[in-house]
Amino acid sequence: MRIATWNVNSVRQRLPHLLDYLKEVGPDALCLQEIKCLDEQFPRMEIGELGYNVETHGQKGFNGVAILSKRPMEVARGLPGDDADIQSRYIEAVLSTDGGVVRLASIYLPNGNPSGTEKYTYKLAFMDRLIRHAKKLMEYEEPLVLAGDFNVIPEPVDAANPELWKTDALFLPETRAKHRELIALGFTDAFRATTDVGGLYTFWDYQAGAWQKNNGIRIDHLLLSPQAADRLISVEIDKAMRGRDKASDHTPIRVELAA
Repeated sequence: MRIATWNVNSVRQRLPHLLDYLKEVGPDALCLQEIKCLDEQFPRMEIGELGYNVETHGQKGFNGVAILSKRPMEVARGLPGDDADIQSRYIEAVLSTDGGVVRLASIYLPNGNPSGTEKYTYKLAFMDRLIRHAKKLMEYEEPLVLAGDFNVIPEPVDAANPELWKTDALFLPETRAKHRELIALGFTDAFRATTDVGGLYTFWDYQAGAWQKNNGIRIDHLLLSPQAADRLISVEIDKAMRGRDKASDHTPIRVELAA
């Protein structure tokens, strides 16, 4: 089973790239972040014509997450724990498979910058909510994939120039500690389970020739429960998508899981 995640940075602007990716790579499920549109504005027809079921949790002009799946799915929208949170950053689906089910979440974790403001407080609170919810999900003892743009640089090796990120909310010690707390629930970082080399990233800023210089960071992650990790075959960063004209500043990353 092929599961991918991609911060598409406006689904309507990147629709040609998205359709190409679905045709060329053909993931069984694709988690999207920053769709930046209301549910009714999502290009369901074009994607549906490629054989995908579509579930969204949209927001006008900002945020927004979605799951596209070739398989039937039941969904829940919003991260539990704060009824006052109106930002669309979490959607969860249970996918039917030949061997049972796979639970999948598409997550757009807050950026948190500038640190020292309410934006960073919200980021940490969101991470606490995610940890609590993930702990409950792990109790189901089923294949579970938390996928998305986590806005966390886990380790110095995950940035081309880690010194440049020392005061950034993506790399602050408290951010990384929360991420480790999530991992410590029993998750496997799929990418780091397959390689420990540096120089492999999922995001390159539009500024200062970051893409051309490979001045990137790895902030898009696929975290696997033990039941999913046992099925892990491979991980690929589809870097070529970042090099296309008018590309998202993120590129897809995907896992292959045994049936």
